[in-house]
Amino acid sequence: MRVLVTGGAGFIGSHIVTALKDRGHEPVVLDALLPAAHPGTPPLPDAEFVRADVRDADAVRAALRGVDAVCHQAAMVGLGKEFADAPDYVGCNDLGTAVLLAQTAAAGVREVVLAGSMVVYGEGRYTCGRHGTVRPGPRRAEDLAAGRFEPRCPDCGAELAPGLVGEDAPADPRNVYATTKLAQEHLTASWARCTQGRAVSLRYHNVYGPGMPRDTPYAGVASFFRSALARGEAPRVFEDGAQRRDFVHVTDVAAANVAALEAVGGMPSGGLVAYNTGSGEPHTVGEMASALASAHGGPEPVVTGEYRLGDVRHITADSARLRDELGWRPRVGFARGMAEFARAGQRTSAAPAA
Repeated sequence: MRVLVTGGAGFIGSHIVTALKDRGHEPVVLDALLPAAHPGTPPLPDAEFVRADVRDADAVRAALRGVDAVCHQAAMVGLGKEFADAPDYVGCNDLGTAVLLAQTAAAGVREVVLAGSMVVYGEGRYTCGRHGTVRPGPRRAEDLAAGRFEPRCPDCGAELAPGLVGEDAPADPRNVYATTKLAQEHLTASWARCTQGRAVSLRYHNVYGPGMPRDTPYAGVASFFRSALARGEAPRVFEDGAQRRDFVHVTDVAAANVAALEAVGGMPSGGLVAYNTGSGEPHTVGEMASALASAHGGPEPVVTGEYRLGDVRHITADSARLRDELGWRPRVGFARGMAEFARAGQRTSAAPAA
């Protein structure tokens, strides 16, 4: 199968390219090599490569020649630095997806796998002892400033028990990035209906592993901590460090993409199917910082009490649908993955080579 991988030179995309080649497929990479995702001189993928922005319709049209399926990874990620980033996020993520899908429709390609995200849910699943499953609203700035980080039952104010969120949970994006990721899914679902195409969105949870970019505000929390340790500094853990996440290794995410690409052609046409893509091992952010610091031999994490309004408290995956329907299984556990990541190389912002 010949697969166009947008963003295929990036952190996750490059691992997908490797996994596709290992399965005997033919990846074609389209990547703009934007500095926010590719600091310094990025390594180029070992595959046919087109340097172009996914918003360049002519370049996308040319890259789609002879392609059987599209694996769409190109996007700006993370929360950014401020709301002024919003036009860049919408342009890269949503306009880029619209251009790609329009060209895919014109080229007659009818199979798409999208890099989705758990951020579309907002907060995860919570249970109140009196009211059952509830959905707390956004946390208030005054509560966060006072160190009251846990959301409360919206009906009675009681403490809540966090659980695993399933794909049928309502979407409730809490920041610009999350909004653009949900819009990508809506655009792709619309494309599938209009073209009788088939689409999968893999809702990634917190992806980490070798090759994450270093020292950039657009990377995830694992990269922040690893970058601090590389500088000899203590990881700075926001809130009280008890935020629950699902940290999934990048090679497992790459394997999920290959499984989806190999299965999507047999799915019913005209729709999009979403799959949570997580390890199934919830851990707190503080636990992750401590595991990295211990394995790296660096200073212990510092819990700062700082917060960001766009963050959610707990979000962990129920990935049973992906396991049951596509036969995917995560292979890298938390302890092994963090020990490896603590010593793995990162993409640095070093000056370009001469």
